[in-house]
Amino acid sequence: MNPQLWLAPLHGITSRTFRNTLCRHFGGIDCFMSPFLPVQPAGRFRPKVWQDIAPEHNTALPLIPQLMGNQPDQFVDTLTVLHEQFGYERFNVNIGCPSSPVVRHTRGCGLMPHPEAVERIVAEVTSKTPFRLSLKMRLGLHSAEEGREVLRRLNDYPLDFLVIHPRLGDDLYEGTPHWDLFEEFCGMTRHKVVYSGDVFSKAEYQTLSERFPRVETWMLGRGMLLNPFLSEEIKNQEVGDKKSRFLAFYQDLAESLLPLRGENGTLANLKELWHYYASFAQVPPDDLQKMLRINNLQEFLTMSSNLVSLPFGNNGEN
Repeated sequence: MNPQLWLAPLHGITSRTFRNTLCRHFGGIDCFMSPFLPVQPAGRFRPKVWQDIAPEHNTALPLIPQLMGNQPDQFVDTLTVLHEQFGYERFNVNIGCPSSPVVRHTRGCGLMPHPEAVERIVAEVTSKTPFRLSLKMRLGLHSAEEGREVLRRLNDYPLDFLVIHPRLGDDLYEGTPHWDLFEEFCGMTRHKVVYSGDVFSKAEYQTLSERFPRVETWMLGRGMLLNPFLSEEIKNQEVGDKKSRFLAFYQDLAESLLPLRGENGTLANLKELWHYYASFAQVPPDDLQKMLRINNLQEFLTMSSNLVSLPFGNNGEN
């Protein structure tokens, strides 16, 4: 079976610039989901907020905009405007982000202890718009019973799919995912399930795909940052010369970010990425710390590129 592989929405990282550059240099990804954008009431839309999902900036692969909020009417308003302006017909609601500031405002995973609020959003959108709606969720914020109740309430609604990350919000990204609970959740819902969380190698994908044969679509997030070749490896595509391919991608990304974010913004973005790339590129911890202390973009690019130590080979697993 040829799996569907989607790039997960990582706030502050998987912008249109990153997505498009990734597509120019690596294969295997079938669809993008945008990092979450806040829903807004009618009459208060600012075009600049939506530039990341503007169709002219997203021609490489299908894109599903992800939205966050807690007011049903604002979801209806926002989806309607995005359809009118950009033509989108598929949308995702984020009820899985575990970030403390998000949770405190009863958004993201902060909605999961309030299944009635989640249902109101879904009921409002599905009854008042023709759009295909999906949710990205966790098992719950504090307890899996929260997630069970969400699934019970949503089972009869016409959802496009559910993306389920097999952790609680309280877990953040620590510890082992709760795969037994994920299996239980898959059995509770009639909706298509997309798996998200801790697919870091082809071997891990194979183990999980054998355990969860119902899952046909897999969302790759941190795994694609820790190894940009992961989607190609999972699909048994030719990988070739990793070092030259990675460096070409890295240079292209820096050049693409620069006119949009300036030197300081580009440097900050690249530093964040190198917390992931250091392991993949085999950069020693001491050298990484020296590199992260650099405050000049060109100096940073030179040092980081020179430190990349990757094997020449095909279909290797990191």
